[in-house]
Formats: sequence, C-alpha cells, structure tokens
Amino acid sequence: QVQLVESGGGLVQPGESLRLSCAASGNIFSINTMGWYRQAPGKQRELVAAITNGGSTNYLDSVKGRFTISRDNAKNTVYLQMNSLKPEDTAVYYCNADRILTRRGWYDEVWGQGTLVTVSS
Repeated sequence: QVQLVESGGGLVQPGESLRLSCAASGNIFSINTMGWYRQAPGKQRELVAAITNGGSTNYLDSVKGRFTISRDNAKNTVYLQMNSLKPEDTAVYYCNADRILTRRGWYDEVWGQGTLVTVSS
C-alpha cells in the first residue's frame, strides 16, 4: 500500500512562514513528479508547485518568489517552504505523486490526505 502523509500545516499570521512536508511510504523504488496542490473553500483545486525527479520545478504565478518546492529522493519526501504568507494562501494543501514505482508495480496519481494552512491576523 502506497501512502503520502503530509505534515506542517497550521495557523500563522500574514507575512510569516510555514514548511510543509510530505513523505511517501510503501516499498518505493522511484517517484516521478511530486507536487503540492491547494483547495480553498468554494474554489477548485489548483497546482501550487511541482518538482520532477530530476529537480525541475514549476510554480503557480501567485506564489513565485515566495514558495520553494524541494525533494529528498533518498527519503521519498517533498517539501514546500512558504514564506511571506498571505490570507489568500489559506487552503487545504494536498501532496501528489503522479507515478510511484513499488515492488508491486506502478501507482498513478497518489494523493495525501491534506493539511490545512490558515493565514490570518
């Protein structure tokens, strides 16, 4: 069974920082692209940032220069460093892996359970 488990969400004030982590488990050989999505109340889920297994990244325009995605392939973990947070960043943040290779084969579009980030004064 492949799982993604997020951690690091919480309540912060505008301008503060948070670091999200997402660890994959389940006899994993490799993971293709990993990403962070978010969904605010009443809005569609959107891609915030993604990183390939080679380290190439892309970001939502509104977070460029404030958020940084990184990954540790040895730990099967992806991170999202969020600085200068704004109230409009408030959402549930979900970790995603588009393809995971395990002893049992490939798993496509694996999602974490989500972690809530609230930015409010």
